[in-house]
Amino acid sequence: MTQDIRKTAATQSWDKAGWRAYPRVQMPDYLDPVALEAVESQLRRYPPLVFAGEARRLKSQLADVGAGRGFLLQGGDCAESFGEFSADNLRDTFKVILQMAVVLTWGAQMPVVKVGRMAGQFAKPRSAPTETIGETELPSYRGDIINGFDFTPEARIPDPQRMLSAYTQAAASLNLLRAFSTGGFADMHRVQSWIADFVGGPEAAKYREIAGRIGDAMAFMQAAGVNSDTAHQLSKVDFYTSHEALLLEYEEALARVDSTSGLPVAGSGHMIWIGDRTRQPDGAHVEFARGVQNPIGLKCGPSTTADDLKVLMAKLNPENEAGRLTLIARFGAGKVGDHLPRLVQAVKEEGANVVWSCDPMHGNVIKSSTGYKTRAFDSILREVREFFGVHKAEGTIPGGVHFEMTGKDVTECTGGVRAVTDEDLSDRYHTACDPRLNASQSLELAFLVAEELRARREGAAADLAAKAV
Repeated sequence: MTQDIRKTAATQSWDKAGWRAYPRVQMPDYLDPVALEAVESQLRRYPPLVFAGEARRLKSQLADVGAGRGFLLQGGDCAESFGEFSADNLRDTFKVILQMAVVLTWGAQMPVVKVGRMAGQFAKPRSAPTETIGETELPSYRGDIINGFDFTPEARIPDPQRMLSAYTQAAASLNLLRAFSTGGFADMHRVQSWIADFVGGPEAAKYREIAGRIGDAMAFMQAAGVNSDTAHQLSKVDFYTSHEALLLEYEEALARVDSTSGLPVAGSGHMIWIGDRTRQPDGAHVEFARGVQNPIGLKCGPSTTADDLKVLMAKLNPENEAGRLTLIARFGAGKVGDHLPRLVQAVKEEGANVVWSCDPMHGNVIKSSTGYKTRAFDSILREVREFFGVHKAEGTIPGGVHFEMTGKDVTECTGGVRAVTDEDLSDRYHTACDPRLNASQSLELAFLVAEELRARREGAAADLAAKAV
């Protein structure tokens, strides 16, 4: 059955506005269609935010991840906001991602593909269409690209003008990220010194050995004449952007035809993903995503069935192209073993090319004793370890991790070496939506994932040696 779906999907005509004929969920109903069309028309005249060649390069690197020759690190804000946008905030999150990538590179001994939840992560699905405070019930906040966070009737009305603000912020973000990536800020020696600063404190002593090994490797390369002047790979990085393609009016308006290949490309970000709430095989979001050439992510939760996954893989990747489709598993600590094996088996049965990534954030939201929505560091780490364990048992490749995090010193997730407690959450709880790992927690998690990658690498080497004997 699935092969027939692949053939149909590969030959079926696609139009970037075709999604409008399909059932839509998690999207706003704009009150003024004339104002909406005016904004869409304006966006259609704007340049794309990213370019087809960049998306192709990311797809090629993700193909290496799927084959076990790379590792994917995807991270950034739960929901970008207009109010918190600043060059400093963007720089700090980018800085932490660079540090995480260096630590993961040490653990995996292979390139790390760096993808930010940035320059487009403005829309959020919600579990309920409305929220109530006291006696007042209002539409839910759906992200700054749709409506406002303030709990007032005026703020919660969907406003199409917000798409123009989101585009402007995304363009400014990309401009700065490109400068950071190529202008010397990402120099490997600078990043290594930042890591050394993190492990300098007494609470991070257990990570000092790893940091020391990274420092020794950098010193060896420097002594051998391999430095930022002689090897440009040490002074700049490839960095890509991604977001959930939730607001399809925005996505459609920024879709373009690549002049090189003649194929449609989502111009809103290098990689777009479909959420667990919007992955209906016959829904509008799948219909839009199947036609663009970008790498596509697909969130897979506890309700994802093997049959649904087979249909979705066939629709979203009819040519079974390596690097095209990333399956982002999100189940919750203690539940990975109940759900991931059946999905891994479905992928095996189809012979599908996919990247497996672990999102340990969305299945681990709890309400703290002080009333704040939070996530426990230990639960996040447990889900990552369970993810690696299932792939080891199945003989498949754990290709990446997907975190909601920030470079700011927030107190939104509990735990970590600096021990954020329930009572600390109110100190710096700044998120507009879900709780994020702070800079310290993010880097600590990278050290722990690096240890998992190193153990996997050493285990594979031992297996090869045993077979050789």
